[in-house]
Amino acid sequence: MPRGYFITFEGLDGSGKTTQLRRLAAALEAQGHKVVTLRQPGGTALGDRIRSILLDSKSEAAFGPIAPAAEMALMFADRAQSISEIILPALAAGSIVLCDRYTDSSEAYQGAGRQLGSERILAMHAAACDNLQPDLTILLLPSLEASLKRARRRNHRHSQQAQQQVADENRFEREPDDFYRRIYEKYEEIAAREPHRVTAIRNDASIDEIQACIQKIVAARLASPRS
Repeated sequence: MPRGYFITFEGLDGSGKTTQLRRLAAALEAQGHKVVTLRQPGGTALGDRIRSILLDSKSEAAFGPIAPAAEMALMFADRAQSISEIILPALAAGSIVLCDRYTDSSEAYQGAGRQLGSERILAMHAAACDNLQPDLTILLLPSLEASLKRARRRNHRHSQQAQQQVADENRFEREPDDFYRRIYEKYEEIAAREPHRVTAIRNDASIDEIQACIQKIVAARLASPRS
């Protein structure tokens, strides 16, 4: 059986990547493809526990500040479990795997945002993930201002959830604009460094327009022979 195809979605919080992943999954399934979707962190029993620690804004009240290196290590623990439990079996079964965030997120958020550096992140990727690379990465990179505006709106909603004692995923979205500026610049750097793998969509087009663009990109990649 031919190996499946591994596609990741990347972008800042508020970039619309989760919506686009779901739309692409529905379109591919309608075409008869076997599709597996997941998010990182999360998607496995272990990963969901890690996600609740890393993203819930109340985690630091319970555990104290999470050190950047500990944050990085937890992200890769989640990723290694996801690769073993979901990604590799799905690829072996010939499925198209759509993953909401992967190692590019760690390079951007922990490497640049937390200022741990790319070299450290990429070394961890080689060690924990056996250097498994996506076949294609869709990077949604609307303007920084637009992304921050969307993230702040979501931040407000999550703050209301927290006030109601509902679990939220607001820990990263509380970070200052400089944190997100470093992430944005790192995503640009990754796209320039790996143009064959990473396709960046930088405009602020409508959801439908971006969906059409992504479907065209993916169709072309699936139709072309692997290098």
